[in-house]
Amino acid sequence: VQLQASGGGLVQAGGSLRLSCATSGRTFSSSAMGWFRQAPGKEREFVASISSNGRRTRYAASVKGRFTISSVNTWNTLVHLEMNSLKPEDTAAYYCARGDYSGTDMIPNYWGQGTLVTVSS
Repeated sequence: VQLQASGGGLVQAGGSLRLSCATSGRTFSSSAMGWFRQAPGKEREFVASISSNGRRTRYAASVKGRFTISSVNTWNTLVHLEMNSLKPEDTAAYYCARGDYSGTDMIPNYWGQGTLVTVSS
């Protein structure tokens, strides 16, 4: 399974960006998708996730109401993260991941490469 993330860039505070994650390879297992981010000097943290059927989404408190995760198709082979009202504290490398739900937590089994989001004040 390979994950390819794209869509990062430089944006002013209050602006918007859309990240995308495309999956190739064996997609019928570990079909929940999620986004995580890691800011310089900080640990990687959960941002958002979507279940394999797209019916369940979950967000970190820091992004709830501003970010939206969505899937284009049933197997989550193309997933987007719409990011609105961006803040400087959203600056980080964003990683998409594919995995399974354990309770309410999405547990990654596969990772994509990071895409950098920089929000200027």
